Amino acid sequence: MDKAYSTWIEYANRDLASAKHLLTLIPIPLEIICYHCQQSAEKFLKAYLIFQNIVPKRTHDLEELFKECEKLDGNFNDIEDECSNLTDFAVNTRYPYELELTLEDTKRAIKDAEKIKEFILNKFN
Repeated sequence: MDKAYSTWIEYANRDLASAKHLLTLIPIPLEIICYHCQQSAEKFLKAYLIFQNIVPKRTHDLEELFKECEKLDGNFNDIEDECSNLTDFAVNTRYPYELELTLEDTKRAIKDAEKIKEFILNKFN
């Protein structure tokens, strides 16, 4: 794997592993888990763009990154909902906004991030 995008994959995997580990804490930091899931997805999308020799935009908006990836590969529509679900967690979870997250929301964020990971990694094979 080329160093440029493999480093992004490594960091994306760390974010997802961190999210899963945080599920073991009491109380469970729901918003921080969702944030790490968004960060993981963002880094996987950016890794794909780098793999395609495109410099990714400096944005946390997964929907915007998704659209850039979809221009290159129409199959990206398979993860459109997951990208949309995670987008708001980039900013809203980092500040003391009154988000009403549940454990189910958090588990869904992890599933969404895992689906994006699997989808992107299959693009490198």
